[in-house]
Amino acid sequence: MARSSEISGFYKLTVADRVRAVADFAGLSEEEQAVLGKPSALGFDVANRMVENVIGVMPVPMGVAMNFLINGKEVIVPMAIEEPSVIAAASNAAKMTRAKGGFQATTTDPIMIGQIQVVGIRDASRARFEILAHKMELLNHANAQDPVLVSMGGGARDLEARVIDTFEGKMVITELLVDCRDAMGANAVNTMTEAVAPLIEKISGGRVYLRIISNLAVKRLARAEATFPKEALGGAEVVDGIVNAYAFAVADPYRCATHNKGIMNGVTAVVLATGNDTRAIEAGAHSYAARSGHYTSLTTWEKDANGDLVGTLEMPMAVGIVGGATASNPIAKLAVKILAIKSARELAEVIVCVGLAQNLAALRALAAEGIQRGHMSLHARNVAISVGAKGDLVDKISAALVAEKKVRVDRAKELLDKFSKD
Repeated sequence: MARSSEISGFYKLTVADRVRAVADFAGLSEEEQAVLGKPSALGFDVANRMVENVIGVMPVPMGVAMNFLINGKEVIVPMAIEEPSVIAAASNAAKMTRAKGGFQATTTDPIMIGQIQVVGIRDASRARFEILAHKMELLNHANAQDPVLVSMGGGARDLEARVIDTFEGKMVITELLVDCRDAMGANAVNTMTEAVAPLIEKISGGRVYLRIISNLAVKRLARAEATFPKEALGGAEVVDGIVNAYAFAVADPYRCATHNKGIMNGVTAVVLATGNDTRAIEAGAHSYAARSGHYTSLTTWEKDANGDLVGTLEMPMAVGIVGGATASNPIAKLAVKILAIKSARELAEVIVCVGLAQNLAALRALAAEGIQRGHMSLHARNVAISVGAKGDLVDKISAALVAEKKVRVDRAKELLDKFSKD
């Protein structure tokens, strides 16, 4: 029987039954299922090796987004996030596009940029030409730092240099373009930039200060595209509303900040679940959105000839499946296994599809019913729990808060007192 990420009534299952369903889909062992079932699989012994001054572990709920069909492959997507409605929204958006073949995603080669800053140069243009004249020597020296990466088909591929004007004068910025294969690449790139810095100083006659990776990974992009039938969205009027909401975001950075935040709700949740660097991805995304000098939408939305909605998302996606927290965090390892991916490029393709789905869900809610309506019931549950409600009282109080349209802590406390006395 063929696997499907479209499991009817998944959200109605108990946590234990959900774990079993995902285990069947992903082929998890009993030991791996047990790890998922623990309140916190990241013990103090592991956490203490990951960061400094450890005093505890901050748990974040991890759920799974269903219904994803990506490049013809059924995918269940682990997402770690504290915000309600995000996972359900992504799952719903993914279901809408299945009738049109799901998501199509592509990625470029996993090229990261390492920068070496040279200052104190009298003739910056000449220094730039000298650096470029020694390109092969610099690339060979960089690749000598990581023979394992080179043996796997990666390593320093190219070198560029440019002159920039700053308030401290002209600087020459040398950029190593490094194929990081299945790693995010920060360690490899930083090691290479450190190694070539003395040579660049000698060649240029200047002084090197910074030598570090750039998180604006314009050479390492992921792109997703999907078509959403107008009938699934709620009709032609909803499609028009979404296109108009997109036009608002393109033109106005105040709207666009929230528009792109909605994309990142999905992106960051998958990045975190797989043990990747959320800050690097977010910095790269927002920088990419502003690369023209105007902060604008990462997605595009338009109607096709049939009146259906077509969306695309393109953004930097520097993620890995080897090294870092992906290798040390047991939950991150399981997240990668559930995704059934074999490369960093596959992971990037999944993440960008989730970002597109998340953006669609938010825009549809805004265009069709307002964002608060769909969000309110899940938020009300969190408010009820925050005031001490347990068991059936959580559902009772949250239902009352939604009915009254007063999802507030003070009202939740009043209801808790009232229902506790009944």
